[in-house]
Amino acid sequence: MSAAAPTVDAGVGAPAKKGKKKLIIIIAAAVLLLVVLGGAALLLLKKKAAHDTDGADEAATAQAEHGSKPDLKHPPTFLPLDPFVVNLADKEADRYAQIGITLEVEDAKFAEQMKAFMPAIRNGILMILAHKNSRELLERAGKEQLAAEILRESARTMGIEVEEPEADDKPAAQGDKADDEDKPKAKAKKKARKAAAEPNPIKHVHFSNFIVQ
Repeated sequence: MSAAAPTVDAGVGAPAKKGKKKLIIIIAAAVLLLVVLGGAALLLLKKKAAHDTDGADEAATAQAEHGSKPDLKHPPTFLPLDPFVVNLADKEADRYAQIGITLEVEDAKFAEQMKAFMPAIRNGILMILAHKNSRELLERAGKEQLAAEILRESARTMGIEVEEPEADDKPAAQGDKADDEDKPKAKAKKKARKAAAEPNPIKHVHFSNFIVQ
């Protein structure tokens, strides 16, 4: 009697195949989830970077509008001058001005150098004030003009050549060939003065007192 041939159960390999399919699906779902999370994180980072850039631009714009912030680690040096009392150039009445001036300079070393020239600096400022009238000094534009003149005159007293403000050119009359010929010369002179100008260690002129009577 021959032995019966062993029989193979067809259902034995099915659970193994199903298990492999489930594992592949789980792995694919995990990979997909990682891709979605990575994309979301990248989008958030881009939005944050754009927001930070906008904020930086707004801060830079505000700083430009309100002026640059002072360097607190390197504060400027201030040189106060003795008050000026001078008769003004008013013709209709006797008017005088009492003005306190403080010069803001580059550093303490230059401030010490200015003290040696102080008599000449005060003389130059007094000459400027003596040619002003009360109407000019009572206006804001007049005070700003005075500060600019004091700054240039003080620098020149120290031997520093500063650039002159450009004045409006006087219109030439019709047929005035001489004026037309002088224009290139005037432009050349302006360029020469600008080239000779150097950085001014006197940064600002501040008024600590301003009385006109």
